[in-house]
Amino acid sequence: MPRLLADLTPLKVSPAYRRLWIGNSLSAIGTQLTLVAVSLEVFHLTGSSLAVGMLGLFALVPLVVAGLYGGAVADHVDRRKLALGSSGVLWLTTVLIAAHAWLGVESVWVLYGLVAVHSGASGINQPTRGAIIPALVGVKLLPAANALNMMTFSVAMMLGPLLAGVLVAGVGYAWTYSVDVVTFLAALYAVWRLPALPPQHDPETEGRPRRVGWRSVVEGFTFLASRPNLRMTFLADIVAMATAFPRALLPAVGAVVGSAMLGGGEAAVGMLLAAMALGAFLTGLFSGPLTRIVRHGAAVYGAIMAWGLAVAGFGVVVYFASRADAAGQDPAPYLWAAAGCLALAGCADSVSSVFRNTILQTATPDHLRGRLQGVFIVVVAGGPRLGEMLTGGAAELVTEPVTLIAGGLLCVLGVSALMRWQPGFLRYDARHPVP
Repeated sequence: MPRLLADLTPLKVSPAYRRLWIGNSLSAIGTQLTLVAVSLEVFHLTGSSLAVGMLGLFALVPLVVAGLYGGAVADHVDRRKLALGSSGVLWLTTVLIAAHAWLGVESVWVLYGLVAVHSGASGINQPTRGAIIPALVGVKLLPAANALNMMTFSVAMMLGPLLAGVLVAGVGYAWTYSVDVVTFLAALYAVWRLPALPPQHDPETEGRPRRVGWRSVVEGFTFLASRPNLRMTFLADIVAMATAFPRALLPAVGAVVGSAMLGGGEAAVGMLLAAMALGAFLTGLFSGPLTRIVRHGAAVYGAIMAWGLAVAGFGVVVYFASRADAAGQDPAPYLWAAAGCLALAGCADSVSSVFRNTILQTATPDHLRGRLQGVFIVVVAGGPRLGEMLTGGAAELVTEPVTLIAGGLLCVLGVSALMRWQPGFLRYDARHPVP
């Protein structure tokens, strides 16, 4: 059993990483509280789902811009200072969101603006923290550290929305936001305690003036374009998310499988989302075997294949549930099978994320690590949005079950075509990282 459980070595050998992991664990739940509570408050103020959807636009654009530029900044300045500054902005933004609620301002546009600032600061903070981890734990322990980080994220995704609903209903928006204000102090303290973390210099540009600008961003993309293994980590994830990301279809699916269970379709959607997060959490909890895998490219391929098959299986379950519903039978029992498929999908996505991030962190030179982490954040944030648009549009034409089944199979075919195009990725060995 100890060999199956998560490898806690990074927490034992690196006090700085341990403080950062604990701080991030607490703040991640608080952040999810705020994100969900803001969407609930916007709907409360407007009664409009479109107004809630606009939160995504106000969050995504600053995240993309700041993620790319912030990664370049992280390659030119002390990463501790940059992480501390961006974390401070995140905390102050949360304070202002809480103050907005305490003062009873009730302005949707103020919330939009604060969400945009929060997202922009996150776009700088996330790639900076991603570039910091290798310096804290070393290359050998990166898979274990990334698995622990994924476990934290999945717990936040499970508990955050649940607690947000309970707290908003029980104590109101102001107290809910205040929880995030308090818990984020742990992350702020952990970053403050980090040692100085200046990036390594590029030996080819040693002695030249070092300027931060969009030219630095272009340098990162140029490097990425010429490194097939790193490029494949992004392309494989884009294929997986664009073809088989099911979240946009869950409300329609919940209406079918949850009508007589757990209080209705909304609760069924919550259960399905929680199932995906549970799969990711269990992967982190039992991630011991992942740390002993050295063929990281093959592991990414296998995980994305499993993701596609799990989503296709989810579509098959939804198909039979819809037939049962059309025949006047109770389709609610299919909810458990659907949740099981999504739990497997969450597990597969977590494995893929662990190894893709590890490849990115180990095969990228330190002086470019921030920029490529910025690209990673943009792909992770933008890929699901693209998938939601494509699957939502397809479902309008061919129904949800067909979209899910076809999307899962297209994912399998697409990632297999990528591996045939770039077979060297399957031979990627963590002991000899080649970008």
